[in-house]
Amino acid sequence: MDQATQADLIRVAHLLADTARPVTLAHFRTAALVADTKALSHFDPVTIADRAAEQAMRDVLARERPYDGIFGEEYGQTPGTSGLTWVLDPIDGTRGYISGTPTWGVLIAVGDADGPVYGIIDQPYIGERFAGGFGQADVTGPMGTAPLATRAPRGLDQAILLSTFPEIGTPAQMAAFQAVSRQVRLTRYGMDCYGYALLAAGQVDLVIEAGLNAYDVQAPIAVIEAAGGIVTDWCGAPVHAGGQVLAAANADIHAAALKILRSHP
Repeated sequence: MDQATQADLIRVAHLLADTARPVTLAHFRTAALVADTKALSHFDPVTIADRAAEQAMRDVLARERPYDGIFGEEYGQTPGTSGLTWVLDPIDGTRGYISGTPTWGVLIAVGDADGPVYGIIDQPYIGERFAGGFGQADVTGPMGTAPLATRAPRGLDQAILLSTFPEIGTPAQMAAFQAVSRQVRLTRYGMDCYGYALLAAGQVDLVIEAGLNAYDVQAPIAVIEAAGGIVTDWCGAPVHAGGQVLAAANADIHAAALKILRSHP
């Protein structure tokens, strides 16, 4: 991919994040916010902000990159002809959003059949934007702009592990997660996509989750890998299509966690 294309993808990715910010903030922590559920068997919330933010980003792409494909959580797939697809999650962490916690974020990734090449994790309320790809990785927020770099290797017994839910996937997957959790120094929950941002920023060592979709993970993959980390499935394979996710700060901590996950079929 030539430098001009790379520069344009970066430009459009940030334009999408700029567009989604005011749409999501217009409804955040408001008394009038109502959450519908997309599933009958369990609470899978969606709000007017999810739908409006994705539509706003789709409108930008229709104008700026009309030949690219789009895969969004709320409105599905729109084919393109360029070989590139934008993967959008307008509010990752809607449960956190409707609870008023600032752990949700806007996820934006662009990539090809081999996976994401550039991604953004944007937290509008805090005003932090984590971006990575094409040899760049940085965060811009209240403290200015700084490079992103994942943590140096350390023993698993000194590691910090994050996840969104205490309940991880199937009973077998939960047992595998708990086996890792018992070995680390600290496990924290309820982080939504902000956990992946903290990994890229060098604050924690591991994020382990299951049952993710492509729109949940492609932006974190791009940002974390650009910051020096590793993101795979629980067998060590690529995970840009979603599923079981193991995000690690470095090869050593990834190998240690992967060994435990693999030992629990």
